[in-house]
Amino acid sequence: MSKPGLGILEKFSAHLDFIKKDTRIISLNEGDTPLIKLDNLSNKLKTNLEIYAKFEGLNPTGSFKDRGMTAAVTQAVQEGATSIICASTGNTSASAAAYAARAGIRAYVLIPEGKIAAGKLAQAIVYGAKLIQIRGNFDDAMSMVKQIADTMPITLVNSVNPYRLQGQKTAAFELVEELGGSPDYHCLPVGNAGNISAYWMGYTEYLALGKSEKTPIMCGYQASGAAPFLKGEPIKDPETLATAIRIGNPQSWDLAVKAIKESNGHFKAHSDEKIIQAQQLLASTEGIFCEPASAISIAGLIQDIQEGFIKSGSRVVCTLTGNGLKDTDTATKFIELEPLLINADIKELAQALSNI
Repeated sequence: MSKPGLGILEKFSAHLDFIKKDTRIISLNEGDTPLIKLDNLSNKLKTNLEIYAKFEGLNPTGSFKDRGMTAAVTQAVQEGATSIICASTGNTSASAAAYAARAGIRAYVLIPEGKIAAGKLAQAIVYGAKLIQIRGNFDDAMSMVKQIADTMPITLVNSVNPYRLQGQKTAAFELVEELGGSPDYHCLPVGNAGNISAYWMGYTEYLALGKSEKTPIMCGYQASGAAPFLKGEPIKDPETLATAIRIGNPQSWDLAVKAIKESNGHFKAHSDEKIIQAQQLLASTEGIFCEPASAISIAGLIQDIQEGFIKSGSRVVCTLTGNGLKDTDTATKFIELEPLLINADIKELAQALSNI
C-alpha cells in the first residue's frame, strides 16, 4: 500500500528498479492525484456507468508530466547530468523546468513558435528554463533535441527517455489501489502516446503481481486534425486547439499500438468542437476545469457510450492530463465573459437576479 505525503518514486520504489537506497530523489511530492467519481456526469448522460476522473492536473506543475519528470530527472542527476533538454507543446516544458530547478541543474526547452499556451510558457520561464523557439512544429523540435542529445553532454527528458514511462506508470498503480482493482475501461488523450503506453505498463505489471484480476480496455483519443493513429502514419502538419496533443509523429507509437491491441481497445478521433463542448460540460456539471486536451477523454467517453462500445454497468476511468488554468485563452474564447453590470443598488440586484 502506498504511503501518504511522499513522491511517487519513494512510494513505489519496490516497482522501480532504478531507485536505490542511495539515490537522490528529485521530487515535488507528485502523485496522489484525486480520483473523482462523476455522478453528475453519469446522470446527465443517463447511463448506469460508474465513471471516475483521475485528475492529473493537480500534480505540482499542473499536469501528468510530473510523474515521468521526477523519474527522468532523478536518473539524470544520478548519472551526473548537469543539464536536460526537451521539445514541448507546453506541459513537458513546465515540468522539466520545475524539476531541473529542484535538482539545481539547467533546463533547455525547444518550443514551436506561437504554438504553446500562455500559462505553460509562463511556467517554464518562471522556473528558469532557457527557452528556444523554432519556426516549425513539435515534431520538428523533437527531431532536433534527439539529435542534440546524441552529440552533446545533455540528457533528453521527453517520453523517449525510458524513465519517463517508469514514473508515469505509477498512475495505474494508484488507480488499482484506490479502486481495489482495475477499471473495465480507461479513456485518455493521446498525443505523443507515452501516457497510454505507461498506463498499460502499470496495469500489466500489477496483474502479473496478482494485485488486480484483470486489465482495462484502453480507449485512446486524438484530435481530428492531429490523428496519426487513425491515419495509420505520421501527419506532417497536425492542427488542433488542444495544443497538448498537437503532435503528428508520436514517439511511443509501437507501445501505444501494443496497448490498444492487447487490451482490445481502440483509437478514435474527435473534433475541436466536441473537445470544447466536453470541457464545458465537465466544468459545469462536476466543477472540474481541465485543459482542452484532457477533455477529449470525456468527448471520447460520450461517443463510446453512444456507439455502445462501453458496456452498460461498467466502471470507467477518464484521465484528465492537465489543469484548465494552463490554457484559459482557449477555454474563454467560446463562452460569454462580460458579466452583467449594475449600480450598487439592492433593487437593481433583485431585478438582475430574477432575470438571469
